[in-house]
Amino acid sequence: MSETDFEVEIQQKIDSKTKPLGALGMLEKIAFQIAHVQQTLSPELTKPHIVVFAGSHGIAKEGVSAYPSEVTAQMVLNFLNGGAAINVFARQHGIELVIVDAGVDFVFEKNERLINVKIGFGTQSFLSADAMTSEQCKNCLEKGAEIVKNIKQTGCNVIGFGEMGIGNTSSAAVIMSKLLDIPIADCVGKGTGLDDKQLLQKLSILQNALTFHAESGNDPMQVLQTFGGFEMAMMCGAMLEANRQNMVVLVDGFIASVSLLCAFQMNDKIMNNAIFCHQSDEKGHKLLLQNLNAKPILDLNMRLGEGTGCAVAYPLLLSAVGFLNEMASFESAQVSQKTA
Repeated sequence: MSETDFEVEIQQKIDSKTKPLGALGMLEKIAFQIAHVQQTLSPELTKPHIVVFAGSHGIAKEGVSAYPSEVTAQMVLNFLNGGAAINVFARQHGIELVIVDAGVDFVFEKNERLINVKIGFGTQSFLSADAMTSEQCKNCLEKGAEIVKNIKQTGCNVIGFGEMGIGNTSSAAVIMSKLLDIPIADCVGKGTGLDDKQLLQKLSILQNALTFHAESGNDPMQVLQTFGGFEMAMMCGAMLEANRQNMVVLVDGFIASVSLLCAFQMNDKIMNNAIFCHQSDEKGHKLLLQNLNAKPILDLNMRLGEGTGCAVAYPLLLSAVGFLNEMASFESAQVSQKTA
């Protein structure tokens, strides 16, 4: 059967359900995408996981965030103790939560809930240097891929990604600006809660960073190395591996979407598997989604990160798969179809 024939079969199954054509709106598009990814008319979501990558950023010391950089480590401890928003939502929806120390400036005690693949104790400030070395960036992608391979072996076929890293909206904004050739002013938002004056300072700092690195190219690996965080680069590698493993990839907000942008520029086929869970309230995210031609499931004015958008959207994926598998067809229910 050709790819086109299979797509027709999926759509026919959706359209045959006891409802007007298109009446379930975006749930129909989600059902179609998951069936297409899994290459079956009876898709299922098994052992969902959300992986939260954490890393400290050198740029956070330059005055771009309302919170001090030590909050990154403090929030990782909060994740490990089960007290953060992502813990609540993951428990609520039966999602396995994995916390990864990609490069936090802190030494954590051994914890069975924490995967320690620390690349370093935070990145360099990209205001005056590359955030990381090429070897560190490559190592991040490899470690991210390895984590996903191990999760796949548990039977997981749907995986979401979150992050924690004070300063990472700055990294994301600069990477977006560089890769999409969009003015930095259109990419920069208030992050963790800057006021208008602080936002102007953040914009000035990031503009100076772009000027300092004006000669650097726009190759996605080079851009990640120059401006990224360890958690972002590791997430990029994880997303690429999830696509290779043909898993459904849940994309969270602004930071995760920028990591996805990097992955997309390395392998554009990742868009087939990517489901964008929500539109963040962070300024650049709407524009980024438009550039990726991506339609998010939710718009709840969220801007927390941590993978919270993935967790909140996940029940809608279950509903999409559920109606495709369980809803009666006009024929099976002996319901008359539209006549005109």
